[in-house]
Amino acid sequence: MPEDEEKKDDSESDEEEDDVLDDVEFEEAPQPRRGRQSVSAEAYGEWNVKKAFTPPNYPKSDEQKERLKATLSKSFLFSRLDDAEFNIIIGAMQEVAVEGSKEIITKGDDGDRLFVIEAGVFDCSIPDDADGWKVVKTCHPGDVFGELALLYNAPRAATVTAKEASTIWSLDRETFSNIVKENAQNKRNRYDAFLAKVPLLASMDPYERSQLADALRIEKVEDGATIVTQGEVGDKFYIVEEGACVAQKDGANVLEYAVGDYFGELALINNSTRAASVLAQGPGKLLSIDSVTFKRLLDVKELVKRSEAYT
Repeated sequence: MPEDEEKKDDSESDEEEDDVLDDVEFEEAPQPRRGRQSVSAEAYGEWNVKKAFTPPNYPKSDEQKERLKATLSKSFLFSRLDDAEFNIIIGAMQEVAVEGSKEIITKGDDGDRLFVIEAGVFDCSIPDDADGWKVVKTCHPGDVFGELALLYNAPRAATVTAKEASTIWSLDRETFSNIVKENAQNKRNRYDAFLAKVPLLASMDPYERSQLADALRIEKVEDGATIVTQGEVGDKFYIVEEGACVAQKDGANVLEYAVGDYFGELALINNSTRAASVLAQGPGKLLSIDSVTFKRLLDVKELVKRSEAYT
């Protein structure tokens, strides 16, 4: 066989192996597809040409728009969109009435829409052993589900079922990809990296961390602001996203926190009193999650057990 053809066959074989490995990775945890190691300039250019996009716009009453705006504002996916982008998303969403016990998403299927809950409760389940199913997350108003398949081009990670009569809003893949996807991926990846540094959370799998990352809330603080007070019962956990903080015990500085550092993590497990006060050093931005939300998303006893085994 000529040398050029032999190289071509080897290259095609390597690409086929990459595709198989990519599929296996998706089954374990949703991850972005890896880029090819070598592509032609012509192909690269074609992939990066942004196609003309006209988002759908479904008529809505002012009352519907206000309800939808209030619901979307609770979700991390849409929290950093500007006004123009936000209005496009509102226009592109469709209202869906759901009966109790109805299955909205089936694990393993291809996904073409995400859903935002306005009213109702939904269970996200995965197979447990040979026969049963295990609920890994329960979604409430303001929560988003079905976004993983759109963010990572992966099959549905879980089956989602309505626990009661509910109202949800759906958004198509194309609008999501053009308006929301890059912003959401960057934010989730950044927050996931912060969470992975916390010893208590190191044993969490990528799916659990992604759900926790989605639940983080942004809190802006001014210079000198007291974030936690020594002796008070704690109910929040914080990560420094921008700026710096200092911990003070009995009035003396004992520890400084920079970007990526965290404090108050014990509040995720029990409502113990704060061992020190924490103050902002200059204006900054914190990520926070309250203990109630954390316990709703995760089995804390199981997490602590895994954390002890991990360390």
